[in-house]
Amino acid sequence: MYYVYVLKSEKDNNMYVGYTKNLRQRIKNHNESKVKSTKNRRPFRLLYYEACLNQKDATHREKYLKTSWGKRYIKNRLKNYLTG
Repeated sequence: MYYVYVLKSEKDNNMYVGYTKNLRQRIKNHNESKVKSTKNRRPFRLLYYEACLNQKDATHREKYLKTSWGKRYIKNRLKNYLTG
């Protein structure tokens, strides 16, 4: 299984989208500053994830969630959670 995930930075309130084979380890790496692109934005909280059967599906979904349509999808999906 591969996982597409959305993290929210508690420092700047921005979201980060990625994919991985080991979700727990990847979140741990983000929060321990082991990921170059996010090391100055930690700590992170997991907002959302989806499981995919293969890497190709996961990368395709990750690319979609990074588009404006994908960002809208996440905001609508988490509307009640994000607004309180």
